[in-house]
Amino acid sequence: MKDKLRNIGPKSAAWLHQVGLRSREELVATGPVEAFMRVKRAGFRPTLNLLYALEGALQECHWQDVPLARRSELVAAAEAAIDELPPPRHAQPAGPVTTTVLTADTVAPRPDDHDPD
Repeated sequence: MKDKLRNIGPKSAAWLHQVGLRSREELVATGPVEAFMRVKRAGFRPTLNLLYALEGALQECHWQDVPLARRSELVAAAEAAIDELPPPRHAQPAGPVTTTVLTADTVAPRPDDHDPD
């Protein structure tokens, strides 16, 4: 970012710059949720702290001073946007998980587990 924004450290500023957000005006036009999603879609792993920091930067307050109700709105909007992301191309969707419980009466003994004569 060419503008120094409150709550936005060097790493977050670099992420925003790499996704095309280089000024406060661009961040205002984009909004905190879309800015967060651009960073996420770019392959970075932002936490919700970035989302709160972006909102705090726009409101010109510390990110911890963003009201809880507003944080909840931001999280709900981000989760909805994340749910709309396509699955990763390099990994297949997870299938159902099954659990098999092995007990002594269902497993054949190993050859080295026999009692010595």
